[in-house]
Amino acid sequence: MRLILKIFFTCIAAIFCIAYTGNAQWKKKKPVEEKKLIDYYNLDSLLAPIPRTRQSFHDRIDNLQKKAVAGSSDKRKIYFSEDTLLNNILTKALLNDINRLQVLIENAPANGRDMNIDNQMKIGYLKAVAELLAKYNADTKIDPYYYKKLVANLHDMIIAANENQLMDFTQKNLSLYTLDNCKIIYQQKTEERTYLYTELGKMDPKMMIERLSEYAGEPFACNIISEAARIDPTEVFNFASSTNFPLRTAVRKCDDDLVQCLVNISDKSKSPLKALPFLGDLYSKRLSIEQIDTISAHPESYFKNLVRLKIEHKNIGGDTYSDELAYRCLGYVREMDELHEEKDTVRFKCIDSMPAEALYYIMVYGQDEIYTSSFIGCFKRFMLKMAPRSGYDFLEHVHEDHFRTFIRMCAGYNTLGIFLASMDEDKKLSLMNSFIAGLEKGKDNELEDAVDVADAYGSIKDSTLLVYLNKQVKINYETSYKSGSKKGLIIYSILSVLFNGLNTGDNDDVLQQQSEKLGLPPVYFTPYANLKNENGVIERFFFFGDQDGKNSYNSFLSNFKDNQWKISTEAYWTKISSVKGQAVVIYANLPLDEPQDEEAQNKLSAYLQEQHIHPAMIVHRGHSYHLPLTLAHIEKQNKIIVLGSCGGYHNLTSVLDHAPDAQIISSKQTGTMWVNEPILKAINDDLLAGKDINWVQMWKGLNELLSKKAEIKEKFDDYVPPYKNMGALIIKAYRNMQHSED
Repeated sequence: MRLILKIFFTCIAAIFCIAYTGNAQWKKKKPVEEKKLIDYYNLDSLLAPIPRTRQSFHDRIDNLQKKAVAGSSDKRKIYFSEDTLLNNILTKALLNDINRLQVLIENAPANGRDMNIDNQMKIGYLKAVAELLAKYNADTKIDPYYYKKLVANLHDMIIAANENQLMDFTQKNLSLYTLDNCKIIYQQKTEERTYLYTELGKMDPKMMIERLSEYAGEPFACNIISEAARIDPTEVFNFASSTNFPLRTAVRKCDDDLVQCLVNISDKSKSPLKALPFLGDLYSKRLSIEQIDTISAHPESYFKNLVRLKIEHKNIGGDTYSDELAYRCLGYVREMDELHEEKDTVRFKCIDSMPAEALYYIMVYGQDEIYTSSFIGCFKRFMLKMAPRSGYDFLEHVHEDHFRTFIRMCAGYNTLGIFLASMDEDKKLSLMNSFIAGLEKGKDNELEDAVDVADAYGSIKDSTLLVYLNKQVKINYETSYKSGSKKGLIIYSILSVLFNGLNTGDNDDVLQQQSEKLGLPPVYFTPYANLKNENGVIERFFFFGDQDGKNSYNSFLSNFKDNQWKISTEAYWTKISSVKGQAVVIYANLPLDEPQDEEAQNKLSAYLQEQHIHPAMIVHRGHSYHLPLTLAHIEKQNKIIVLGSCGGYHNLTSVLDHAPDAQIISSKQTGTMWVNEPILKAINDDLLAGKDINWVQMWKGLNELLSKKAEIKEKFDDYVPPYKNMGALIIKAYRNMQHSED
């Protein structure tokens, strides 16, 4: 019996032990099994209806999205250009991702905040989203990749703010995107905002000084201002001279020595803008303000001193002298150009006393306007005054400043052989090595040197030199590969494609292959379907109120007097409509006396905007110094742009910033109606017939037509068709390839 009881109690104890252990293990696991973590920030649908207090903010976002798709045939997609990749990037970022961002904001946990505070925070998040969309809708120079990154940055910023980790986010994301997104989410006077502005002020003072209005009253403002004075003193000077009291005060109360030099120039110089380039001389106490004013009062002395500053190559206070020097150089170029019918003794008198250095800068800074004959006359004087130095030694003397531009100009005006002949073979090869090498340097969006190389190659006739340059392109591609330079890889691969295309001649098949390799739409033709809308093909011409502009307008109008066209004139513009063939409508502002000509252009722009009319073709019929007024009106719908005057790098960049699909016709010199009008007639003949525009075939026909008169043929040879516009092609291809990984 005792044995039986012992066994019984042993079994009971065992059962109890097992039950207890199992129960303990269950209790231990139960919290893990019961806790189902919800990823509030990645849900696809709302956890609860949007409260009325926030509905209006969502409505505003929705309305801004509708505005973003305006002009697109598919209201579910944003249309930016013919490049579907770019359209898809914008559609995903500004429609799909922002829709998900709205859901994220509503689902975001309160994390201990009471209902009112949580509501206000979410309203702030929604305002930040709306601010981003409003920025896009007002942007005239849209970069799809910028908006892609901006939306991604805002997504992460909102999560960080909601999780009280904004400082950690700021430290890891010191960028333009954080700066542009922070206006609403970062509260004033916070540690995160101070850190962001201060650190970016060190990293990119030029960018930050342009945003002085955002922080002018902050204690850290002086730190950014003093950094900027060493990089962009002109902007600091402008604020010191400004009538905007907060901005002016922020600069003037900064006790940095260089900043105070800028303040003294503003207050004490008789000609502050002329004195500004001599900031380095003033800061180093080499010259006083009184001495600088004496130099500034004499134009030739002033110009030669600007050249001196360039040669000395001192950068205390930044390069304040280049813009002023460029302006003065253009003055000499315009004087030579205006006297092009005079004898050389009269025409070149203004530069005869100039040293070689001054002549060099007159040529390179005058690149946008200098006539062929003006360049040749200047170059001959330059070569005489450069001697006995070699061209290689001279370029070393000017620190190779703008040397690629000079080589490109020499190639274009058939003087490169003469310049290279001034040096021995080793120095010649060394110079051309430098010409090709180093294109990967500088910021990612700086392509001027690469454009100069491409343009020069297209003008070089020396076959041995061309073979050598091709070899150097391959060597530099390999160097970029080994160093991991993405910019270098892209630039040298583009140059290789362009150089091979130039060597194989004008052939549709070759140009088609070239376009495919560059990832671009065909460069040799423009489809008619891409130019027309429901009203036909719309063109817009820009005329100006000087005598040349009025002559150009009258000559232009005479081309539409036949029965193919109907002309009607309003107060500020003329409308020309086709009455035969396909629909073509041309708008041209009247060349009213300056400055009413600009007013006429603005009135026409306002009318076209009100009527939702977007021209497919833009034509600039003015001098190159008028070009900025035309460029200000360019928009993304423009597909053909005829500059009719210089298509220099900076002008090409501006055009493609506004109209990424544009095919550009430009002239290396000031345009002439004797060439402009045959080109425009050839284009309109194709449009009236509803034909695609084949630039290769058109240019061959124009060459035959205009070769009958030598002086007109010479001018025509300075015009560059879209498929030979190396500058435009390299900018387009680079932008396309730069983001290919995205």
